[in-house]
Amino acid sequence: MARSSSHRSTPPPRSQLRIIGGQWRGRKLQFAAVAGLRPTGDRLRETLFNWLQCSLLGTRCLDLFAGSGALGLEALSRGATSVDFVELNAQAAHTLKEQLQLLGAFGAQVHNCKAHDFLASTSKRYDIVFVDPPFADNLWQESLDALESHLAPEALVYVETPRNTALPTPPHWQLDKEKSTGQVCMRLYHCAPSRPDDH
Repeated sequence: MARSSSHRSTPPPRSQLRIIGGQWRGRKLQFAAVAGLRPTGDRLRETLFNWLQCSLLGTRCLDLFAGSGALGLEALSRGATSVDFVELNAQAAHTLKEQLQLLGAFGAQVHNCKAHDFLASTSKRYDIVFVDPPFADNLWQESLDALESHLAPEALVYVETPRNTALPTPPHWQLDKEKSTGQVCMRLYHCAPSRPDDH
């Protein structure tokens, strides 16, 4: 018995995000509607990239739990030289690749794997890292610990957590900016090179 056309090759549902600054300002892009995928909202992104506006040009960035790619895409739009997007969900990673192709984005690469596996397999160092894992998975501490050998001198690390989440960091990480809004806490760390007495 033939299936009706409405049941053939139904595309997975998608949602939209808007790039809020830089060369692609105002562009609306799609992202996969995956359970737990929670793009950083416009207001939070605007705050974050106001913090970063003097630090982005020419940087190498890592979007460690990319999801929709909102943070890495915003960085590319505003002058980052390269962004590695790491995303475990295959559907989300595939959609992100499509959107990067539509933008003609140079210097972008999508890695469909676990964040920990990516960090264990690369020797790259980054100037700016975005750490915004699924809140339910409680991956912040292991991610920050694994980042240490992948930070360029004077790197910046952005971490997004639920409000009131304790976040132990290495002693040479200085909290540069912090803001809580709703149930979310935003933190930006400046990671000065460690000294022997830090260990």
